[in-house]
Order: sequence, then C-alpha cells, then structure tokens
Amino acid sequence: MTRRTGRLRTALTVFAAWSALAGGALAGAAPASGTPGFSRIAPGVSYTEFDIPAAKGVAHAHVLSVDLRNPRVSVDLLHPGAVAARSTVSQLADAQGAVAGVNGDFFNITETQHPGVEATGASVGPAVANGHTLKAAVPDGQRFGPALPPGTSTKDVLGVGTDGRALLDSLALDGSVATTEATLPLGGLNQYALPVGSVGAFTADWGQASRVRATCGTDTDRAAPCTTDTYEVTVQDGQVMSAADTPGSGPIAPDTTVLVGRETGAQQLRKLSVGERVEVRHRLVAAASKTPYHFAVGGYPVLRGGRPLAGLDDVTAAVRTAAGVSDGGGRLWLLALDGAPEFRSGLTVAEVAATMKELGSADAFSLDGGGSSTLVAREPGSSTATVRNHPSGGAERPVPNGIGVFSKV
Repeated sequence: MTRRTGRLRTALTVFAAWSALAGGALAGAAPASGTPGFSRIAPGVSYTEFDIPAAKGVAHAHVLSVDLRNPRVSVDLLHPGAVAARSTVSQLADAQGAVAGVNGDFFNITETQHPGVEATGASVGPAVANGHTLKAAVPDGQRFGPALPPGTSTKDVLGVGTDGRALLDSLALDGSVATTEATLPLGGLNQYALPVGSVGAFTADWGQASRVRATCGTDTDRAAPCTTDTYEVTVQDGQVMSAADTPGSGPIAPDTTVLVGRETGAQQLRKLSVGERVEVRHRLVAAASKTPYHFAVGGYPVLRGGRPLAGLDDVTAAVRTAAGVSDGGGRLWLLALDGAPEFRSGLTVAEVAATMKELGSADAFSLDGGGSSTLVAREPGSSTATVRNHPSGGAERPVPNGIGVFSKV
C-alpha cells in the first residue's frame, strides 16, 4: 500500500466555508474535476484527496470523478463471482480490469448471535452486474450497518442504467413459484435472510455457502433464533429432483434452483413431490426508473435533489464510503475516507451528505464504511490498482462487492 496522505493535502486549496453542522463548522471542498488538484487516472476518470475539518476532527477524503458521458468510460459491479463470497477491492478491480473503484454494500459479516451458523458474507441490498440480476434485498430488520434514515429501505440502490446515466432508485423482487396446485409468491433471491413464512430461490449465483442463515432471525429482529420449521426443494430443468428438511450447502448447477422455505413457506414446499413440474420466475422492479439497470448496488440515500434527507445521523462520526450523482446522471463521484489514526474520527452521515453536495452531487448514497472503506486507482502506466486511502483495520477488508470504474484507453 502506497502512503499518499499529505501529498495533495497541502496542494488543495479550501474554496468554500460550509454552514454549521452537528454543532461544528465544516470547511473545505474539492474543486470541480479538471481543475488543479485532480490527477488523471484514465480518460474520463480523475482522482484527488483533501482534508475536511469536521465536528469531531479533521477527516481526509479520497475522491474519484467519473465522467459517464465519455464514451470510453463505464461503471459496473465489482464482485467475486458469487453472492456469498468476499474479496478485497484491489483484487476485484484487478480481476475485472477496473482502473479504479470503491467498496460497496453492507454485508452479513458475523453470526455471533447464531452460534454454529456460518456468516455468508453476502450483501444486504439488491445487486445487478452487467445487466444480470444477482440478488434481491433482505428484510429491513435483517440488515447490517447503521440505522436507516427515515423513508429508506434495504431495497434502495445506486446504479447506472442501460442509457449510461447514474441514478438512485429502489428495486423490489417480483417473483413466483408455480406448481401444479398453486402459484406461490417468491420472498427472496440469493439472500442471506428470507422474510418469515416465505419461500426463497437460490441459484448458481449464490455460490457454495450454506443456506441455513436464510432461515435465521425475523423481519424485525436479526438476532432472533433460527426457525426449525424449514424445508428445501431442488428444482432442475423445471422438475423437482430432491427435497430435504434443512437447508444445505455447496455449488448449485446453472440449470438448477434450490427453493428454501421457512414456516408457512416450508409447509407449502412439503406439498411438492419428486418429479413434479415447477416454474420459478423472478425479476427486480424499479420503483421509479423506466430504464433497466446495467449495474446496481445497495446502500441508502443521504441526498436527493440537492437536499439532505430528513433525520440523517449528525452525532456518530465514522470512516465512510459514499457515491454521488451530478450533471443529470452524467457524472459519478466516489468518495472513501481515510482510516489512518489521525483521521479515524471520520464524518457523521449528515456531514457525508454535506460533503457530497459540495462536490456537486444532486443525489448521494452511503455505502459500507469502517474497515470496509477502500478506494483504489491505478497509477499512470500501471496495470494494477493501488489502495489510495488507509483502511482503518490496517489492511483491506474482503467485501462482497464494490463499484468498479472501467476505461477503454
């Protein structure tokens, strides 16, 4: 990891004084992309770093400016090839050929509340990669991460549409399991937690991890015990091949869907017989956008239409990662705070919203923070990405996904 703290810190002039926030005055903002202080990573992609005097102490920001109107530039989901798997941001960027990127969604990082149950490493919200739906969102009460702002949910996403413009929206699962007797609603897709009483589908995108975690907790209490009323059915080429009383693990073949039911969902699956025909259908439906997503990642909004959301936390400061949208979706801003000891006090969520607005964002989105906060970018002439900030854990934390920036040279 190359230590860059301070190299641009003194070179970047503070241009704006911000209004008082959380009992302290913030000052400092990055200049617009293309002005002194930004360095070119690739065509349409530039990087800078700067100090933010915040209420709890000085934070240090690392920022990528991504011009989505440049035909050489694209953005997509960084992921390790399976929903229930993790890798570092630099490894993901190098494996997929990204010139830069940041970490993404919050994720199932621990299962101390359910002894003996494997933490899947799977992300909280919906995920779309290269136009392909990987997963849907877990119930709000099952998420990891700080409390959600009022009016937001685990279904919220930031992404880029097939028209190449960045936008915020929410993606809800629309799916069903059609049998010879009835059509059942589908409650989940490749999720580490299923709604109580539902049936969830797991495909090859899930990976090899155990599916037991999907039957633990409730819609309002992540720590609630795992249910014992479970049932699993394996469907291959539209036909029931096998069944089991408890969820299993291991890879799922491309032509196979594993249905996991809990409580009422388990009782419904027990009615199926080996050899019976079953049709599983699923898609993600956007609340507002009519344009399909090329890429989407979960988190939660902090800024809409240039205004911070009501009820943002203005007390708890931490190392954070965020993304912003400006120029009508034509520019994407990616920010990760530095986790070095001198900057570890970080920013509150309200201060993150103010920072993203100062960068020029009309809409902004909070991603996973703390030890996950990582920003990588290639050095000129290099074919590999360098970690530009200092992750607060002392080294990169493996994460389930991220936002990758790609550039055709």
